[in-house]
Amino acid sequence: MKNSLTSISTFIILLILTGCTTSVQTPQQEEKTVKNDYYVAAYIWPSCHDDALGREKLWSEGTGEWEVIKKGNPRFDGHYQPRQPLWGYEMDNDPKVVEKWIDAATSHGINVFVYDWYWYEGGPFLESALNDGFLKAANNEKMQFYIMWANHDVKHNYWNYHRYGDNTSILWNAAVDWENYKIIVDRVINQYFKRPNYLKINGEPVFSVFSINKLVESFGNNEAEARKALDYFREEVKKAGFPGLHIQWNQGGGAVMSEAEAAKFKNSVKTMGFNSIAMYNMGGLNEDYVVYGTNSIKIREQMDSILDVPVFPCVSIGWDDTPRFPAKGIHDVVHYRNTPQSFEALLSKAKKYADSHPEQPKLITINAWNEWVEGSYLLPDMLNGFGYLEAVKEVIVNGKYDRY
Repeated sequence: MKNSLTSISTFIILLILTGCTTSVQTPQQEEKTVKNDYYVAAYIWPSCHDDALGREKLWSEGTGEWEVIKKGNPRFDGHYQPRQPLWGYEMDNDPKVVEKWIDAATSHGINVFVYDWYWYEGGPFLESALNDGFLKAANNEKMQFYIMWANHDVKHNYWNYHRYGDNTSILWNAAVDWENYKIIVDRVINQYFKRPNYLKINGEPVFSVFSINKLVESFGNNEAEARKALDYFREEVKKAGFPGLHIQWNQGGGAVMSEAEAAKFKNSVKTMGFNSIAMYNMGGLNEDYVVYGTNSIKIREQMDSILDVPVFPCVSIGWDDTPRFPAKGIHDVVHYRNTPQSFEALLSKAKKYADSHPEQPKLITINAWNEWVEGSYLLPDMLNGFGYLEAVKEVIVNGKYDRY
């Protein structure tokens, strides 16, 4: 099932030899939707707007996490901080902004947005980016979307250390009880799954879960009980008229597992009945982007070799979360060979992986569309312009590297 691993460095050399350059274009250029056979899904971190709970507990200025992103500062020579959006500090719940996003995405081969979705204090958090931004965008039908339930705890100082300093106590515990879980199930079915452009695989809405440990904790720290909760969700989806529910286990990165860890992972996937595996970050973090990418391929190949369900490839653009953490420095970020050209080469490997698995949908996830605070975004900035979007287009739309 496995293809031999070709050196990513060779692909980067090919890029240089073929004269790959970073393209910069303006928002005024005509945008055309392109057709492709792949689901290219970019994650959206919906933090950059004024949210009532967010203003109360995190970002008092009313601009969401832009408040923290703007305070990013260089930690070493050549460190690109603060990040500078080419289009400025736009609100992610403004439908006019999202219309521009959709045009830029679809004209470069990205056709799915995956929205991080939260539930804290018995209600939704940061939901306006999806509800008021994407779903009210006049052109949203050009693009599909699905939800990743980002059910992780949040420490006080994690999203704004300027406000909370060294306070690492829990601000929000993401565990839910059955009452809240049933509300969540009803909400996402009726508010999102029934939308014609909600992503469905074989007619089944795709629902991704970020923290499997938190899901299990919510149901008595018992995987069998968690399975009952997921089965309840499936039955409710069927009652709503769908053939079933595609539940996706979402890994937050990670590393190559030991034999014992791999066996436990495989058993958990089977016990709880997940339909596929995706990743939020590609895993294998390293200061050198090429090493980072090589590590991620090894992680993906291991999961693919032990699981009986589809493993969807993920490609990250980079990693730099220093705006959130005052103590982090050069060894905590991706800063070497972290370019659109390197990303392009790695994305081509993900595409070849998808092509080598004709039995599963050709879904490729990208971290991310707008993770400014973590240094991983496709949106154009003042350093690379449209370079990362052009890289996606070269690989997915124009078929660069298909002959290699």
